[in-house]
Amino acid sequence: MTSCLGNGLAPTLAALRARRSGLAPCRFETVDLNTQVGEVPGVDAVQLAPTLSDYDCRNNRLAELALRQDGFGAAVDAAIERYGASRIGVFLGTSTAGILQTELAYRRRDPLTGALPPDFRYATHHNSYSVASFVRRRFALAGPATVISTACSSGAKVFAAAARLMAAGMIDAAIVGGVDSLCLTTLYGFGSLELLSAQPCRPFDAHRNGISIGEAAGFILLEAGSAAEGAVMLLGAGESSDAHHMSSQHPDGLGARLAMEAALASAGLRPVDIDYVNLHGTATQTNDAAEDRALVGVFGTAVPVSSTKGATGHTLGAAGAIEAVICALALTHGLMPGGGVNMQMPDPALKSRYLIDNVEQPLRRVLSNSFGFGGTNCSLLFGLVA
Repeated sequence: MTSCLGNGLAPTLAALRARRSGLAPCRFETVDLNTQVGEVPGVDAVQLAPTLSDYDCRNNRLAELALRQDGFGAAVDAAIERYGASRIGVFLGTSTAGILQTELAYRRRDPLTGALPPDFRYATHHNSYSVASFVRRRFALAGPATVISTACSSGAKVFAAAARLMAAGMIDAAIVGGVDSLCLTTLYGFGSLELLSAQPCRPFDAHRNGISIGEAAGFILLEAGSAAEGAVMLLGAGESSDAHHMSSQHPDGLGARLAMEAALASAGLRPVDIDYVNLHGTATQTNDAAEDRALVGVFGTAVPVSSTKGATGHTLGAAGAIEAVICALALTHGLMPGGGVNMQMPDPALKSRYLIDNVEQPLRRVLSNSFGFGGTNCSLLFGLVA
């Protein structure tokens, strides 16, 4: 995992334990907006292998930066030895993919014809599938590959897609994850919707007033079959589409509730079996309120919950993936990260048990929520093998 908190698991865990945010005033590119962003330093300096130079764009450089962390490449190579390159799939989520490269290319159009510069390649730069093709070629994989682009649920839904192909016997393992990088389209787009906060976002705060956009990449090697003691398991996944509004959740969190209930059902678990919930928690007034109603409807007020977006920002198509990694860290290190990184006053109207400070205790099962525009919802259940 790579985000504004750092490159790799150790810096991420240290930042969560220190309750440190990576958000800072926006200085990205030519953007002129009064907002905070979670920019990953050093992305522009990342160099791809010469054989992958056709894929060179910020989104794929960010993916490359994450793939270099925590021995992930060696783990994939070992999986290829076990299963073969044709038995490993690639399932990645993104929302805007390499649109920044197109934005930059438009500045260099031919002044007479309007033609884009010859070094711009839509298929390997802008296209949503670019990042999956890049990862597949990087590891010389030959299994099925796809990109899911369902806004902010993208990086979670890839788990369910990969699990279905494993259950069908088509693959034995998969690289799942999500990558989204900063671009002008995203920042000005959310600005036009009046959803950006001028301060670091503060989920579940009484005076929360919008999101902070971040960028990140997270990758997980998902394997079928039994796991050794101490491994993190995908226990279940639930998906729904409430189709209420193009950019707003159902006010009562109907789709969110359906996704959480489906995740529990797929795992054969009850609400009392869950130790912690990582919220979607975007820090808008309506979204946090809707998720709170859904949570209370499913879990009551006993289960501890929090959002980590005050630390990472909202990383859109990567959010489900990096928050799955954060859930894995929570399980393996017995840490429920507090969501009060930027909080000033908890919202008394929200009834779920929102953790402001970190809580350290052994965890067995955690749930992670990711909800996107258009009412696309996904909840994932993870557990620790005892």
